[in-house]
Amino acid sequence: METVSFVDMADGTREDYELIVAKFAAHKTQHLADQLMGTLDSMRGPTFGYRIDRYRHSLQSATRALRNGETDEMVVAALFHDIADPIAPENHSAVAAEILKPYVDERTHWIVRHHGLFQGYYYFHHLGGDRDARDLLQEHQWFDDCAAFCAEYDQNCFDPDYDNMPLEEFDPLVREVFGRESRFPMIELA
Repeated sequence: METVSFVDMADGTREDYELIVAKFAAHKTQHLADQLMGTLDSMRGPTFGYRIDRYRHSLQSATRALRNGETDEMVVAALFHDIADPIAPENHSAVAAEILKPYVDERTHWIVRHHGLFQGYYYFHHLGGDRDARDLLQEHQWFDDCAAFCAEYDQNCFDPDYDNMPLEEFDPLVREVFGRESRFPMIELA
């Protein structure tokens, strides 16, 4: 296997970094969608008191978005809006949004990034918080879009009797969205 010439990154050459970028891109093309689907699959199990687990919640969200005629990008965003719950429960919205960011438009990124705050409309007041905390963003152009996302594809996606589509049916959409060229050059990702 071809490898770089350096041990310390400071000693790398242009050829070394071109090799790394090419190998990384090939790996991403082959494995990113599978890794994301595997992460989603790992969310099966604990319900944390909900009537369904986070895996089924995600499938329900994406199924509703697809059946409602949303774009492929929004369906994939619905599928992965809570993908970071297992690793970043307190800031899962931000982490999920950053995973999606290179492959979706700014609107979709913004919606996923802020859905946690907007979802609070449905429960913050029950825990002594401000259910209208999202109103801090009410002047934002996508405020209504995020509120609609939460109303249609999040707060109502805990129904154990809903006919979710299986994860496999979302595979082509996931591969299409995450197979797109990144909106950010590799140099910005480092």
